[in-house]
Amino acid sequence: MTARGLIIAAPNSGAGKTTITLAVLAALKRRGVKISAAKAGPDYIDPAFHAAMTGRAAVNLDSWAMPAALLDMLAARAAGSADIFVIEGVMGLFDGAAGTAGRRGATADLAAHFDLPVVLVVDVARQAQSAAAVARGFASHDPAVKIAGVILNRTASERHRALVADAISACGLPIFGALPRDKAVALPERHLGLVQAAEHADLAALSDRLALMAERHLDLDAIGAAAAPLTLRARVNSSAGVLPPPGQRVALAQDGAFSFVYPHVVEAWRSAGAEVIVFSPLADEAPPERADSCWLPGGYPELHAGPLAAARRFSEGLRRFAETRPVHGECGGYMVLGQSIETADGRQHAMTGLLGHSTSFAKRKLHLGYRAARVLSDSVLGAKGALVRGHEFHYASLTAQGDDDAFAELSDAQDRAIGNSGGRRGRVSGTFFHAIAAEG
Repeated sequence: MTARGLIIAAPNSGAGKTTITLAVLAALKRRGVKISAAKAGPDYIDPAFHAAMTGRAAVNLDSWAMPAALLDMLAARAAGSADIFVIEGVMGLFDGAAGTAGRRGATADLAAHFDLPVVLVVDVARQAQSAAAVARGFASHDPAVKIAGVILNRTASERHRALVADAISACGLPIFGALPRDKAVALPERHLGLVQAAEHADLAALSDRLALMAERHLDLDAIGAAAAPLTLRARVNSSAGVLPPPGQRVALAQDGAFSFVYPHVVEAWRSAGAEVIVFSPLADEAPPERADSCWLPGGYPELHAGPLAAARRFSEGLRRFAETRPVHGECGGYMVLGQSIETADGRQHAMTGLLGHSTSFAKRKLHLGYRAARVLSDSVLGAKGALVRGHEFHYASLTAQGDDDAFAELSDAQDRAIGNSGGRRGRVSGTFFHAIAAEG
């Protein structure tokens, strides 16, 4: 392993680490550096932006959901042909689930596991020299986590920048740059995070704009020099945590309504010999007949409920498919397998009716957190009793439970029972739970 790596993290969410990560990736790539990237934690959207900036597939690394051998395999694969491997953190650097150190889902877990330095992004919009106390605290909090330097974000003026930079430098921490407040570089958001990369009109222009920003305001030489060799600690085990393919030929829904599928999950299917056949429900395409299983991932069906309700070839073809072959839906896919979706404006849209529940986006409630699932019968996620780690992240609520058999029994990150989740009827199954890895 010759790649060097670093982690871009922050004391808190909203500090600007995604924008700065993308800017660093774009600028290094423009310099001819072979750059690859990963996202800490369960996030579908940021890795697609990473891939757009680097020209290379990105991956998720999650210390709560993934066993160490899977973390190492995914990191080695992502970093293998790169000069520099960048991991973007999640939430605050030390934020994660309560539990065993190293398996909290925190960005700090990855820093310690891979022995990678951290570039700390500090939002100084509402402070000056006090930012030095924040940086000093993060630098001394955990001896296993090394802060290599600091990037200041949202400075108000040159005087403001100098006050903060001088105070932090006096703590012995290098300043790798300072970005002024600039709403023009803010990335648009919606209820589950950033607007998806595929929905941006011109990603090349965004990449150029972010690269120029980094070149103007960041010390890219210092950032690159801070990268350190990637340490892999686990024994090689190519099957640890790997989820089985749901079939030999998997029909995978992929479009603006169905896009939340983890790259490492699909890659594991392919590595196991499965063929993945993409189709688009929004284009009124049914799952291809030559497939022997169908997977409807999460996404934004609530934003496309009208077109999905009108997609007769899709819904009728899916019903025929389910008569003889397994169909599974995660989160948004689970919503589409139900009787109906109520959109934010209160309108009801009929869905495929393959399961008995109904959902509403008008009655919004955030459901968020790590989940451990025990599968209640033989299924696409494994045999009865199989343990799978993943998460929930949705605002939709069940307005009708239906009378289907439950799909899985859930507990949270502290191993507290939550109850049964999802539904199963014949060959059709679905749940709001997103699977990340088999228990390892």
